[in-house]
Amino acid sequence: AQAVAEARPAVNVAPLIGHTTLRYACMGDLSRPATADEVAAMCQLLEQCMAQGAIGMSSGLFYAEAMPAPAAEVTALARVVARHGGIYATHMRSEMAEILEAMHEASDCAFEAGVPLVISHHKCAGPDNWGRTQETLPLIDRLAQRQEIAMDVYPYVAGSTVLREDLVDEIIDVMVSWSAPHPEMTGRMLASIAADWGVTQREACIRLKPGGACYFQMNEDDVRRVIAHPRSMIGSDGLPHDRHPHPRLWGAFPRVLARYWREQNLFSLETAIHKMTGLSARNFRLHQRGQLQPGWHADVVVLDPARVRDVASYQEPIAVSEGIEKVFVNGALAYVAGGADPAKVEVRAHAGRLLKRHAAQA
Repeated sequence: AQAVAEARPAVNVAPLIGHTTLRYACMGDLSRPATADEVAAMCQLLEQCMAQGAIGMSSGLFYAEAMPAPAAEVTALARVVARHGGIYATHMRSEMAEILEAMHEASDCAFEAGVPLVISHHKCAGPDNWGRTQETLPLIDRLAQRQEIAMDVYPYVAGSTVLREDLVDEIIDVMVSWSAPHPEMTGRMLASIAADWGVTQREACIRLKPGGACYFQMNEDDVRRVIAHPRSMIGSDGLPHDRHPHPRLWGAFPRVLARYWREQNLFSLETAIHKMTGLSARNFRLHQRGQLQPGWHADVVVLDPARVRDVASYQEPIAVSEGIEKVFVNGALAYVAGGADPAKVEVRAHAGRLLKRHAAQA
């Protein structure tokens, strides 16, 4: 809490403690499951973090540093979170062929620990899995009959993460968002780079590492189904350190309003706003946040529903959205629209706080 206060952020902060971060802190070798002593050390560290104000734990079992962790390791840590009234958010072990198995693993861990589950940026990735939200969403509804479960989603058909050759299938488009050995390739398509070099896309991917990329791995029908689902919240999953970021970093929330509410009428304006505010606050246990109520904290966005829209694109991803006039954080005017140039955005009050979790919110 003291560190957040000293940093004086312009937005509020609600930290999740990463399972992989705990592994790094307590293990010398991440290529294996944690020992009993290492699990105990991770639990002790997580206890401290929760006592200091974390709202829960996140995991990224899809990534190499956490993939060797068995479900029992995650469940042990989730029990610590449960004792503190926190939540467990997970980037599941698979979003591709084994997505149903990954969903059962995540939900069983949360259920056994007695902690609410949030599935991070739910998707069915890869052409072989397009259409499978017709399986995954009913499964979420069935699981919700026995436990608290939610999900977030970003409104794009491309995801973004580190460069990984196993995600390069020579079918989907891949755009390089950064590359340490070849920064000049930032913003280019992997297929074009591979053609220039006379190699396969996977070989080009290996040459470009370490780096990041946008993977056009989802189907629009699946994205629409997840966004429209009553349990889905909107999240950006934005990566601010990328040199050429995914446009979701600057455009995710206005894009939902412009594309899925105003243009496609997928849901009402009230529902769209609720998916970004009240529903998120409730699922993440943020006390007296996310609704305009007397006595609650005044986090308010002033926007023009007729004009709000995303401007950021894959080609020009750093672009201020239109139609958002002012933002108040904890009652203080924190942002005033300053035109399309990101450099001219006017950030005023730095009134962000470390948010307190609350076990139950109406």
